[in-house]
Amino acid sequence: MLIGGMLFLAGSIINAAAVNIAMLIIGRMLLGFGLGFTLQAAPVYLSETAPARWRGAFTSAYNAFLVIGILSATITNYFTNRIPVWGWRVSLGLAAVPSAIVVVGALFISDTPSSLVLRGHPDRARAALQRNRGLDADIDSEFRDIVNAVNEAQRNDKGAFRRLFSKEYRHYLAIGVAIPVFFEFTGMIVIGIFSPLLFRTVGFNSQKAILGSVINSATNLVATLLSSLVMDHTGRRFLFIIGGLGMMVCEVAISWIMADHLGKHEGVTTMPRSYAIGVLVLICLCTFSFGLSWAPLRWVVPSEIYPVEVRSAGQALSISIQLSISFVELQVFIALLCAMKYAVFLFYASCLLVMTIFVAVFLPETRGVPLEAMRSVWEGHWYWRRFTKDAKLNSNQDSGL
Repeated sequence: MLIGGMLFLAGSIINAAAVNIAMLIIGRMLLGFGLGFTLQAAPVYLSETAPARWRGAFTSAYNAFLVIGILSATITNYFTNRIPVWGWRVSLGLAAVPSAIVVVGALFISDTPSSLVLRGHPDRARAALQRNRGLDADIDSEFRDIVNAVNEAQRNDKGAFRRLFSKEYRHYLAIGVAIPVFFEFTGMIVIGIFSPLLFRTVGFNSQKAILGSVINSATNLVATLLSSLVMDHTGRRFLFIIGGLGMMVCEVAISWIMADHLGKHEGVTTMPRSYAIGVLVLICLCTFSFGLSWAPLRWVVPSEIYPVEVRSAGQALSISIQLSISFVELQVFIALLCAMKYAVFLFYASCLLVMTIFVAVFLPETRGVPLEAMRSVWEGHWYWRRFTKDAKLNSNQDSGL
């Protein structure tokens, strides 16, 4: 997190001071590297330090701050868009504020207990756990579970990625890959990034289109905060299913409205006010469903399902898949929107139907389960328990039992 914050800080300064395209590209590359470090480290850190009964709220807080950042950036763009010549420098340079907070904050927190035990520092791990839980808290049982989980992990000398792709870890890999792939095919990444373009398409002018994005980001924030409050009560699967169904209905409705306009007039970029407002409302409702479910849960679930020996590798794989698909999707979305018009939202709605069924059938519920006991969740699942039996058998054979 410290390295990521420093890279992000350097990138934002270079972007604000850019005098040519090369400096802008270098700055953006540094921002990308910084983002990669923090996307990998922060959700795992939150998951490993949070108490089991509040882990969903703690880890989803990461998404809440992401949304706050997006909302702040959108509001900044709304005002700097009116400043000629140098307004863009303010917009890019203000990214130094959150990156500086990350750098300073990372200096005052310790590593997670699991990470410290795994790297051979049990005394520091116990002190970190005691500090996290409070000086008067009884941590003996929890610390013992962490040590036992790490000892179990160290019985196998395979590397993390080799383990992750072996048969006994196939259930972790399947969910760890499915979540980021499905997330990208909710359609919300393109709605979020290209919402000003979408609002322009349905009839808003430039300034109103940015204002529409501000409203959309604010809706996302409200939904994310609500999700953080209820996640550890309702469970992960319930929010996935409700949010998926909500997004699917909204995207079908958006497609229907755009078909009534774009399909009949061959892409004419004006729309009656009632239609334009209807699209804005539906996008906000879709964003609310997204903020309640897939937006926070894409960080929560991958960070908690893996055992300690492959947790960092699994999270890295999930983030890499998500960013790779996001990159491709952002390159083709404009062409896809122009070619498919309203049908692009039907495509995403059909993907939502598939992923909602997958979650209902294959995703085990992890609410309130300590990370060290997460294997029991898989052992009780109707489908994945066959893989946990193989893992137990292999583990006993490796131990000579």
